[in-house]
Amino acid sequence: MLCCFRSAEGDGDQKRSSAGGSRSSTRTSTAASVSSTAAHLKGLIEGRRLTIDDFDLRATVGMGTFGRVRVAKISGSSDRTPLALKIMKKSEVIRLRQVEHVKAETAILSTIEHPFIVNLISTFQDEKRLFLLLEFINGGELFSHLRTEGRLPDPECRIIASQIVLAFAYLHGKDIIYRDLKPENLLIDSEGFIKVTDFGFAKVVEDRTWTLCGTPEYLAPEIIQSKGHGKAVDWWALGVLIFEMLAGYPPFYDEAAFGIYQKVLAGKVEYPRHFDNQATHLVKRLLTQDRARRLGCLKNGVEDIQKHRWFRATDWDAVEERKVTPAYVPKVRAPDDTSMFDRYPESTEASATDIPASDQALFRTFDVQGAPA
Repeated sequence: MLCCFRSAEGDGDQKRSSAGGSRSSTRTSTAASVSSTAAHLKGLIEGRRLTIDDFDLRATVGMGTFGRVRVAKISGSSDRTPLALKIMKKSEVIRLRQVEHVKAETAILSTIEHPFIVNLISTFQDEKRLFLLLEFINGGELFSHLRTEGRLPDPECRIIASQIVLAFAYLHGKDIIYRDLKPENLLIDSEGFIKVTDFGFAKVVEDRTWTLCGTPEYLAPEIIQSKGHGKAVDWWALGVLIFEMLAGYPPFYDEAAFGIYQKVLAGKVEYPRHFDNQATHLVKRLLTQDRARRLGCLKNGVEDIQKHRWFRATDWDAVEERKVTPAYVPKVRAPDDTSMFDRYPESTEASATDIPASDQALFRTFDVQGAPA
């Protein structure tokens, strides 16, 4: 997964792995409301053909199957904004048969830009490595924050959920389904706003797809039953997330994935007494087994969610413009503070092995510098 940065908090907790035109107060996000930070960062490298030598490499903040993520700053620039540089070894991408997967994920990232998504700034490559330049989000994961607090108060959950709603409305407007919502994939920036990361399971789908993928606790019934699925699975996952934030645990849980699937299909959820009545009503409408009746999938689409009584005090324009005040703001000292991340052994980035000249053709379409157009 290309944009996944793991926080140092909550090391004792096991993280869940994935299975394989009028304007109103209920308007959805559009490309016109993109994060000014992303636009600014793209402006810094506009017209440049990037190489690794264009960056001052700092601490490693994540390691994955075929590479690592390092904090980087543009060499020689008076702007010292930290960026996240994902470095992947071509030899490992090929060995693990992930070439098409990496290219597909990168292609999706290159077409999206949103205030509540970890935005791709650019990509480039050399003979041995692939590079993705992304926004650096240094406030840790929602997963860590939730495990520290146990559960979150209703107002905080509502602010977080509203950002996810806007991000999903934006993606669905481009026929992109996300399919991997969970606290581990929600980063918190230095101002307390949410950023969706890890688009490894995202896919452009106009109607339905049949791939079984996602995290067991968050899978919609239609994914488990292989009935074909679409955008409705993201709204189901939103219901699971709201429940987990409010309760401190997911609505469907078992030690084994098969047990979780059985509980999802049974559809029985016990709601804690401390839940706000409107929150319970919203979650029930999102966790509707019949996707044709699930909130977000009806005639009015996402507006049915935005107009739900649980969101009655939400100013959607203010949320989209980041003018609301998040309940939790990470204690980071500076934009390049990496204290929320684990420590990793550093590398000279010279350990990548050569690949045959014939294999270079596999990555011919990888570069999307300046994305999105």
